[in-house]
Amino acid sequence: MADSATLFLGADPDLAAVIARIGPCTLRGDDGQEPYDALLRAIAGQQLHGAAARKIFGRLCLLGAQESVDGPPPTPGRILSLSEESLRSCGLSGNKLLAMKGLAQARLDGLVPSRAEAAVMTDEELIARLVTLRGIGRWTVEMLLMFTLNRPDVMPVDDFGVREGWRRIRKMDLPPKPKALKEETERFAPHRSTLAWYCWRVAEEGKKTAPNPLTS
Repeated sequence: MADSATLFLGADPDLAAVIARIGPCTLRGDDGQEPYDALLRAIAGQQLHGAAARKIFGRLCLLGAQESVDGPPPTPGRILSLSEESLRSCGLSGNKLLAMKGLAQARLDGLVPSRAEAAVMTDEELIARLVTLRGIGRWTVEMLLMFTLNRPDVMPVDDFGVREGWRRIRKMDLPPKPKALKEETERFAPHRSTLAWYCWRVAEEGKKTAPNPLTS
């Protein structure tokens, strides 16, 4: 989706300059995960830096059938059967533990769809369903849409990096409010996932820290 999206976005002079400077979009739109697995990883990594998040999720994967830090993570039934002590030993907080248990039950109940089931649902249908789960907010579902389900038109307006990137692109004094950013970027549909990716890259320019592995 990146090539046609880049051509489309490049019709805007400010974005054309960004694209020329940063280069082609390398957004990975399909990480091959099931929604349940991706959401489980997201819960494990909440409020943590990349290395710490990967370590905790790796410990959780050791409790899965293959007992490997590379996954797959425990199945919903396995998560529900694990003791609180076992899950806490992975480094999970009480809130994350409860969120994972809730996610597992929701997958068994059919509330969390498979990839095949998600394929026939709209972005907003998926968001409305999944944000009812403990520990799952709109931003988390938007990341699922962009990086697991390969949805091309997602604009995570609450994301600070996206807002900061847009501020720099448009040479604004302050980042736009989410509502304003939504309105300003609607004209870039249906390629707003690529636009968000460029906003992240612009926001990271000049920083000495490594790029966010989730959004790179």
